[in-house]
Order: sequence, then structure tokens, then C-alpha cells
Amino acid sequence: MLLPPTSASATADAAPPPSPTSAREAATDAYLQGIKDKPRLLNDFFRKLPKGGELHNHLSGAVSTEYLVELAAEDGLCVDTRTMTAVPPPCAAGTRPAKDARTDRDFHDALVRAWSMQDFPQDGNGHDHFFDTFGKFGEVTGRNRGKLLAEVADDAAEQRQFYLETMVTPASDGAKRLAAAVGWDANLADLHRKLVAGGRLDQLVTEAGKEADAADTEFRTAARCGTPKARPGCRLPVRWISQVSRGSAPERVFTQLALGMRLAERDSRFVAVNLVQPEDGERALRDYSLQMRMVQYLRGVYPRAHVTLHAGELWPGLVKPEDLKFHIKEAVGVASAERVGHGVDLVHEDDWRRTARTMAQREVAVEVPFTSNAQILGVRGADHPFETYRRHGVPVVLATDDPGISRIDISHEYRYAAETYDLSYPQLKDLARASLEYAFLPGRSLWRGNPTRDGHHFTTACADSVPGLVPPTPACRNLLATSAKAEVQWRQEAALYRFERAYRPGRPWTGSRA
Repeated sequence: MLLPPTSASATADAAPPPSPTSAREAATDAYLQGIKDKPRLLNDFFRKLPKGGELHNHLSGAVSTEYLVELAAEDGLCVDTRTMTAVPPPCAAGTRPAKDARTDRDFHDALVRAWSMQDFPQDGNGHDHFFDTFGKFGEVTGRNRGKLLAEVADDAAEQRQFYLETMVTPASDGAKRLAAAVGWDANLADLHRKLVAGGRLDQLVTEAGKEADAADTEFRTAARCGTPKARPGCRLPVRWISQVSRGSAPERVFTQLALGMRLAERDSRFVAVNLVQPEDGERALRDYSLQMRMVQYLRGVYPRAHVTLHAGELWPGLVKPEDLKFHIKEAVGVASAERVGHGVDLVHEDDWRRTARTMAQREVAVEVPFTSNAQILGVRGADHPFETYRRHGVPVVLATDDPGISRIDISHEYRYAAETYDLSYPQLKDLARASLEYAFLPGRSLWRGNPTRDGHHFTTACADSVPGLVPPTPACRNLLATSAKAEVQWRQEAALYRFERAYRPGRPWTGSRA
């Protein structure tokens, strides 16, 4: 969080004495500044840093590529050796069993390179290679949602995160059939009535719920939840965000949006919708404003469903200049997105400062996956609008996007931010806090007011409590018991307290004070 500049007339004598919290933060920051030239200690610091929640994460692109290769072998899949695409058995001419990757190192490594950004040259077309990977391993991910979730939840927990929102496509085949049966109608109210007629949309909600049930069962089995050998991911609260394929025909986009928003109101495991696929695709560009109007209409029908939108994942040279002028503005102003994913082309939009001010006023957070932006768009460092958003008071959260494809983790993204933009420990702490403040978890926040603008101050109920040191008061316990958001925020604050006590000059982390 960027605080307002101190008045020139203020004096040191007028400043209040530092609180114990600020003293701990200063000591931890001193430790961080003292290890900037020590890579091993830096890696350890950022891995142990409590890092809030993961809010921008595509499940199919989040697990390690090596794990996908192993799942392909377990499922008896084949690989088209020309395209390196996983296909169902039996293995016909031009394919070979995926299990060959267990013994053929060259084949294994070729799959890893084809299914991720491993060894991809910086001067290559990262955009196309990145998005092409999904089609190559799609046969694997479509069969193993629960197993994928077990891996991703484990990684988030081990990375000191406390919450996960991950994107999936619910009832995909059913939504495609319903959209085809209904067809397109430019009158969105009439189109929605056709979808719900005869309970057809509710049938999709039921289908999506059964998919989620199956994934939950597979997850709990894979993660050994409820057993003495339960994996770390069992403790992590997880919510689904429904993906919508923006490159599809309008009737399918609308059907998927309606399904996702109806799900978010009827199944607590689902919280929001998001538009996915390349924003620069031909249909995605042509229908962008129409899709924003679809979301706008459906928000009136399903007011309790949350909306986060990929918007502004564009850059000069990738699209025509006119396509750079309005995507974030319409996501915020027309679709009323509560969060924006990427938002990279901000300063290339018309009247972008007004958009930034609107985002700050409404507390519309921007989800920033640095490595993904560099690999897909070639945008990094000073070209990235990260600092522009922060200067304008827009909430910023760090995210991974597709860490399996990108070959990174959230610790890498925090370290990149710290080193590239010279962030202090308190600023990193604010980023971690923001990722829970703007999560789509129900309940009141642990913080009062607008923490991005006003700083972090506990709400009245918890004002006399210190997570990790002073147990919550009865009023605070009541808040934590009735608010999923506040409960997760409390757990992070307790972890931050322990982290700051452990990481200070002269006392490097030993692993015994987690």
C-alpha cells in the first residue's frame, strides 16, 4: 500500500511513537535489506513469508508439468509425436504411450518443453506457445480435476498461503449443447428466459454440482484428508471460479456466464465467473463490448455472484491501436468487475487515469502475475503498470496465473516484485494482506475502512486482540466464527507475527518457528 506523502510541515517530534508492530516490521525489513546479496537466504525468506491467498489461478495450468506427464502415464494415454498432444488410447500409428516418458528421458523432456515454458527462447513467440500448451495436455487435466486440486492446494499451503480460488469450466459439454439448442438472441432478457425455460439451466447447475462432488471426493482421497497422513492442502479453504470461453459463439458465452453466476448463488463452493482464453483472439476482440454487456445484464439477475475479468492482457503490436483503448474501462464501468486480471495495457487506454481513480474508489483490485505477463506479452520491469496502479491507490494482489506452465511459484513472484520495484517488507506485507481482503470469501473483513487507502487497523471487535500473541476477545471470537474472511485473515496475521519474530537481524530462520 502506498501511504499519502507526509506533510512538509510535519516534524519528527509530532510523529507518534512506533507501535510494537511497526518496530517488528522495521526489524524484519532490516533483515531483508541485509540479505539482498545472499540468494539462498532470500529464497528462504520469500518461501517462508506468509503470502495471503491465490486469487488468479487456472487449475489446468497450475500443476507441475512433470506431474501431468505422470498422470498421462497412469491413465494409459498416448502422445501424438507430431504435435506432442495427449490423446486417448489405443496408441495408433504416429503416437506412443505416455508411459514411455518414465524410461525415455528425451521423450519426457520433450513433453515438458511442449507442455510448458521450459527452455522457451526469450525471442520466440511466447504468447502462442503458452496458450497452445492447454490443448496439448487437455486430455490429462480433463480427467483428473480432484488430483490436480490436491497438488495445487498442497503447493499453496507449503508456500504459506491461506486461501485458494482456482478456475475451472463447469458442465462444459452440457453448456455447449444447451447453447446450441437455444441459439443466439440479441435480446439478452429473452435469451436468458430461453435458457431457464423447462429447468434446463438448473439441470446444468445440478450437473456442475455433481462434477464438483466428484472432484471433492477425488481430492480428499488423493490428499488423504481425514487421515493421520493428511496432506497440507486439506487445511486450505478452496473456492471455484467458473471459466467462460470468450472465444466462443455469443450464445455459448452467455450460457456459460449464466451458469457460472447461477452456480455462485446456489453452491457455496463456486464464487464468481471470469472470461478466459486469449483476449486478442479474433472473436474475443470483436465481441468484447457485447460480452461486457452480457455480464452487466446478468449482474442484475444474479446480484450475489462475484465477477473478476481478464481485461487489458494486451500490448501494442499484439492488437490494433483501437483495441487498446477501452478493455479495462469497460470491464470496470460496464461489467462492474470487482477484480481485474492482468490489466497490463492500462496506460494505453483512453482516459486511463479516470479508470484508475474509479478502481481506487470502488476498491477494484488488479491481479498481477508478473511472469505470465513477461512470457505472454513480453512486458516486464518499468513497462509494467504495477507501480502506476499503486500510485493511484488501486488495490494490487500478486498471483501466479498458470505456475505449472510458467515454471514458477508465488514466492518467485513476491521476490520478483521486491527486487524489481525495490519494495520494503511492509509493502510486501500489504500485498499479502490485500490478497485476502479482496478474496471472494463471505463475511466481514478483519480490517475497518479501506485498508489500501487508510492503512490496516483492526475492526472494533478485534481492536484489543493481537493474532499470535493475545487471544481474541469474545467479540472478536464471534467475528471469526461468523466470517470466513476474517477467520482466514486472522490466521495470516498470526503467521505474520511469528514470521516477524523469527526474521530479524542476527536471527535467521531455522524452520522451527513456523
